[in-house]
Amino acid sequence: MIEVKNISKTFFRTKEPFKALHDISLDVAQGDIVGIIGFSGAGKSTLIRCINLLERPDEGHVIVNGVELTKLSSSQLARERKKIGMIFQHFNLLSSRTVFENVAFPLELDKRDKAYIRGKVHELLTIVGLEDKADDYPSSLSGGQKQRVAIARALANDPYVLLSDEATSALDPATTQSILQLLQDINRRMHITILLITHEMEVVKAVCNHVAVIDKGRLIAKGTLAEILAKKDHPVIKQFLTSKALTIPGELSAVLRREYVEGLFPVVEIRLDGSVAFEELVSSLSPGGKAVFQLLNADVEYIGQANFGQVLVRLKGTRDENNTVLRALGRQNIHYLIRGYA
Repeated sequence: MIEVKNISKTFFRTKEPFKALHDISLDVAQGDIVGIIGFSGAGKSTLIRCINLLERPDEGHVIVNGVELTKLSSSQLARERKKIGMIFQHFNLLSSRTVFENVAFPLELDKRDKAYIRGKVHELLTIVGLEDKADDYPSSLSGGQKQRVAIARALANDPYVLLSDEATSALDPATTQSILQLLQDINRRMHITILLITHEMEVVKAVCNHVAVIDKGRLIAKGTLAEILAKKDHPVIKQFLTSKALTIPGELSAVLRREYVEGLFPVVEIRLDGSVAFEELVSSLSPGGKAVFQLLNADVEYIGQANFGQVLVRLKGTRDENNTVLRALGRQNIHYLIRGYA
């Protein structure tokens, strides 16, 4: 659906050139949800604005639905842009128009008749769950409701692509989840290809099938979500995946201190990087079918048929059994760290 071929973009700040994008190529399949993740200033917004030519790249090609946008005249580009919806971090609603009128606005610009506009706007407000807010003004809406209006407006011309520029960054976590669920529903129901940029890995994990990582204007990694998460040693990706160390609950910690036997019961932190299933890990912790561990804490996600996260266990077997477990972890290249003894 989207082909970006070797695009670059340079801006001039106080007459000094600043290269925002360096020779970026990216393909997005029809019906996919793809996340572009990067830190502030990485070039994410410039890239997404080059895809609908709000920013024209200095070189390279942008092809959407088989049409090379970079070769179109202004009038031809205006027609193609109607099929590329876009939503923004700050909603960009017209404060003087009602919810109905905001959603109707692109249809009015397209000179659709009033009966069609009424039916289409009602349909879209139903999809985003705001059919009872048609006569309200944006000032009376919550942030999540404003973004739902913006999504409905972006869908007015039946686009085949929806571009999301940090659309959840101004929302609280619960509202963010509801908006992401709405985008997933729209993707499934309307078969719209979604390209979503964000600086939050949790957003990517929640909805994206494929991911591209951008840093300092360069595309440094792309692939499935599982493939990107597996590249945990890359310095940029590592920053997105950094999580706090697992802790032992206070009441359990006191019990462990009372049961202390020096050097016998190691507390082991295990990292899952997608290469080993959680079930295989449990098997490694149970030599000969005998479970010799106590689960103290865990933070594990199942993403794309792979497990990612951390597990904190106490090995409770004999010294030989515990050493057998540690050797088994090593043979399977499961990364672990002995945090101490309890």
